[in-house]
Amino acid sequence: MTQTESDLIHDWNRPEEAPGPLCGPIQIDDETLRDGLQSPSVKTPSMDQKLRALHLMAELGVDTADIGLPGAGPHVVESVRRLAQEIVDQKLDIAANCAARTLRQDIDPIIEVSQDTGLAIECCCFLGSSPIRQFAEGWEMDRLLKLTEEAVSYAVSNGLPVMYVTEDTTRAAPADLERLYRAAVDAGAKRVCVADTVGHATPEGAANVVGFVRGVVGEETGVDWHGHRDRALSVINSIAAARAGASRLHATALGIGERVGNTPIDLLLVNLSLMGWIDRDLSALPEYCELIAEATGVPCPDNYPVLGRDAFRTGTGVHAAAIIKAHKKGDAWLADRIYSGVPAGLIGRSQEIEIGPMSGQSNVVYWLESRGAAADPDLVEEIFGRAKESNCVLEESEIAAICDKHGVRL
Repeated sequence: MTQTESDLIHDWNRPEEAPGPLCGPIQIDDETLRDGLQSPSVKTPSMDQKLRALHLMAELGVDTADIGLPGAGPHVVESVRRLAQEIVDQKLDIAANCAARTLRQDIDPIIEVSQDTGLAIECCCFLGSSPIRQFAEGWEMDRLLKLTEEAVSYAVSNGLPVMYVTEDTTRAAPADLERLYRAAVDAGAKRVCVADTVGHATPEGAANVVGFVRGVVGEETGVDWHGHRDRALSVINSIAAARAGASRLHATALGIGERVGNTPIDLLLVNLSLMGWIDRDLSALPEYCELIAEATGVPCPDNYPVLGRDAFRTGTGVHAAAIIKAHKKGDAWLADRIYSGVPAGLIGRSQEIEIGPMSGQSNVVYWLESRGAAADPDLVEEIFGRAKESNCVLEESEIAAICDKHGVRL
């Protein structure tokens, strides 16, 4: 390019005063194989599918993976054991954690698997914290503090690193959070997790609560953010949490999870990459999301950002013409951005030009030439006429049939 990126794109997203993540490099915790499977619509992946997902997480540079809640029963214990063993045997560059209630019966199987496999498994002890939860359950704060202290100290004494999770943090009272988090840290927790369990938070709320918790636990304790997308704010909430002091963000593939799901890890990774907060090879992202969609039975919608079928397709004449002109300049960088806020190349895809009722003849010419076919005027006119009569983008087989009539083999 003779022009620089800043010459061609004025980025209003990056004013000089815009803060980056408060605590430096951002880590990612993938909750797909635990919280993601709590969706009422998913089917449980096979073990082979879980193992492949684990490998793809490592390829994507995911830092930690929640590999299950073994307190849920023997079948989960065996799944956790197999996944932990895979990390050890294949020397995967990913750490593991497991969820647990603040009960010994949930923590014991994590200790057992960790000792059997030789893998350090972070124990993520969770406990409800909001007044509404306390009222519904009939819980007293003294009981919550006792459960916290006993569970965290028990896990730590048995060699497990601990992250202490307060459920429904974004609706919890500051005084309660302060007492609970201090008790957990005093008992040996190295990380705490702010959980937006019911998707209540706004970006301002996420920043407020994370900033408060960061002040309570100090700089030596890691702060996680776990967001749900009930208000469709999960990605921006995660970014706000990182700006306020969260150093690890939780997410799931395609956002699967309880109710309408969790923060989508795919969109989170893409946004953090575009913001310059992470530098990772995301080319395995389509394969990962396709695997999870197939394994869980939750399809990726055509219009899903970045990963959906339509993310980089256009059948509109004006849009396609601009992309074609960029290609004719011999500039792939330009062609990938002229009508795309997310470059397709970031995840190993490419821009696609289709032919439909909103297309111009340049769509037809480009479509043919990109497939090695000559753009004969009569052929172009017939395909173009068919497109204008159609109520949708033409299928490749439909165009191929017209080409076949004109003696053109694709």
